Parts: sequence; structure tokens; C-alpha cells
Amino acid sequence: MFKKSVLLKKPRYINAGGSLLDLEIPKVMGILNITPDSFYKGSRYNSDEDILGAAVRMMEEGADILDVGGYSSRPGAVDISQDEEGKRVLKAIKLISRELPEAIISIDTFRADVAREAITGCGAHMINDISGGDADSEMFSVVEKLNVPYIMMHMKGDPRIMQDNPVYDDVVADILKWFGDRIFRLQSVGVKDIIIDPGFGFGKTVDHNFELLRRLGDFSIAGLPVLIGVSRKSMIWKTLRITADEALNGTTALNAIALVNGADILRVHDVKEAVQTVKLIEKLKTL
Repeated sequence: MFKKSVLLKKPRYINAGGSLLDLEIPKVMGILNITPDSFYKGSRYNSDEDILGAAVRMMEEGADILDVGGYSSRPGAVDISQDEEGKRVLKAIKLISRELPEAIISIDTFRADVAREAITGCGAHMINDISGGDADSEMFSVVEKLNVPYIMMHMKGDPRIMQDNPVYDDVVADILKWFGDRIFRLQSVGVKDIIIDPGFGFGKTVDHNFELLRRLGDFSIAGLPVLIGVSRKSMIWKTLRITADEALNGTTALNAIALVNGADILRVHDVKEAVQTVKLIEKLKTL
């Protein structure tokens, strides 16, 4: 567990395949789901034309990172094999890497072999692991050997059961302790670029999610960049009694709060609106 008397300064830069991401200004990660069943239908891309078109659009709108995933992690999602996941994402990453060589690509997977191949054989630059290394015992070894930026998300349980009455003593303190153990393991073997993600919606109730957002600044105690992903999630549409399709305005509101509270990376479906939000919050900071 972190000692609250010791506040660590976050690193300013992340080295993603030789490109330095300067986190002095928060970055925007665009979501590319190569799946037929992600919770927000507007994020599903399956043909080469759709995948490349979405990637180009996001880059034009100002995305700093493209996050490519092939495994739907919504509550109750259907489990798919590693081979099926690989077929979905590896071809897509190769396509984006070839046609958009300037793009910084993240592979969204909890499987070490998929992550390894995406980085070494397809052109991805960083790993986004929703299980924080818990789902595959080889993931930390892969991160160590490849020495790429690693986004470590907290999830209580797995996607099939994570929303079955999740309970915490203190949601922020419990997650910080969980992170502390894993950060120590990674840093002790020389992993440099670690990004933490509290995991909004992954084994948390709506109230847990809002408590995380309210106390997001507490995660600065880890001394690491913080990524948040609230885009169109149920904490918004359940609270407002709308649908995910109608949750863009709520997403923008919560992203603004997250930026004020110290978020360094926004993972979003709607890049243009997130980039605008970053610009407005940064303007506020200059006054």
C-alpha cells in the first residue's frame, strides 16, 4: 500500500514505440472495437473499410492513441477463444499500422500471447490490459520483455460476474492497495511506463463509479499517469435514464470532471468532443 505521506510526481512522458507522449496536456485515446457485440453499437467496426475509416477519422479529430480490441468486456459478454480474438485484432492493427504509420496503437487485451504478437508482429506500441495481469500469468513477463507502456486496469471478478453485487470496504483505498502490489512487481523488474486505470464499470456499482470520479485525485499518490474510461457507460445512462446512444453529453460532463481531478488520458468513443473538452479545461488552467 502507498504511504500517504509520500506523494510521487507523475512522469511527464510515455515512450510509445519511440514516440514520446507528453502528458503535460492530457491525451485522448480513441476506441476501436473489432467486435460484433460491444455495449455501444457505434464503436463496432468489422470490415477493413470501416476499421480504417474510423481510424482515419479519429486521427483527424485529434486522437493521440488508437485502442484496438477484439474481446467484448461488457457485463455478461460472450467469451471467445484466443484464436478468435487474434483473428479480429491482429489484422486490424497491421492495416492501421501500414496505412497510418504515424498512429500510436494500443492493443486492448488481457491475453499475453495476443499482446506479444500485436507488438512484435503487427505494429502496436502499448498494451491495455483490463485484468491488470490477473487473467494471464504471463502478461507481466511479456510487458517486462517488451518494455512497452502498460495500461493496468482494475477489475473485480471477470466480465461474466463482475457486476454481481461488488462490495468494497473503501472503493478507492481497496483499488489503490490492489495497484500498489502490482506496481511494485512491475517496477522491480524494470518496467518504466505504467498507466493506471481505476476501471469504471468493471466490478463497481453506479455509486462506486461516482465515488471513484469524486476522489480521482487520490490516485496521484501512485505517482503514475491515470487513464479513465467513462465513455457512454452505464453510470451515465442509468443515472439519467437514457441509453448509451444518448450518453455523449453525460460523457463530456464526466470527462471534464475527470480532467479537473487529474486524469491524464481519456479513453473515448467520441474523439472530437473529448479533444474539445481537453482544450477547454487546459484554457481554464492557464488563467
